[in-house]
Amino acid sequence: MKRPGPLLTLLAGLVLGLFMLTLNVTSGTKTASSSYSEASPSASASPKKSAPASPTPTATPSPTPSKSAVPNASYAGRTDDDTASVAVTIRDGKAVAYFCDGRYKEAWLRGPVADDGTMKLTAPNGAVLDGKLQQGTKIRGTVKDEGRNYAFTADKAVKPSGLWRATAKVRGAKIDGGWIVLPNGRQTGIVTRDGKAAAAPRIDPETGAVTVDGQQLTAQPVTP
Repeated sequence: MKRPGPLLTLLAGLVLGLFMLTLNVTSGTKTASSSYSEASPSASASPKKSAPASPTPTATPSPTPSKSAVPNASYAGRTDDDTASVAVTIRDGKAVAYFCDGRYKEAWLRGPVADDGTMKLTAPNGAVLDGKLQQGTKIRGTVKDEGRNYAFTADKAVKPSGLWRATAKVRGAKIDGGWIVLPNGRQTGIVTRDGKAAAAPRIDPETGAVTVDGQQLTAQPVTP
């Protein structure tokens, strides 16, 4: 039996080489595929959703300046027929007024003052004061009391002129006194004793001191 020739040996070596080459190529492909598969979860991971942007703050509009309030002041004057006095004190958009004839007729009135200086003040006894501040120097208006209208002008008053009041108990009687001190120093006032009205004694406008039925009282400036 003849031994395989050199050609056969060479052919067998060529086949073995081709097999090994094929094996290496297949192994390399698997390795690359495996590497890609390991990396793919990270590469294909869904991107994180970004947080929603904070809303842009809305600018707060500046408040509209309010109208200037009617200035605080006191006013005092006489009715056109010179039968009574009227005093008005304004504080923070409110007013208190006193109408007095110095004998038996009087009324305490209160109410708001509008931005244009107009006012309608009322009293428990039904009296009504309608007036308007004019150029900040005086109040022109009318007081209606017991069915009669009294036109008046009250000029701006500086302490000690203005509106004063004192309340107390003297010898068991309830005392309520009101005084209007005009800019020229003239005074008009009434003191009621348990509801009975009479002319009031003069007060010291510098201190408010007044003597009623032998007892010294101290009147105070009246404000709303």
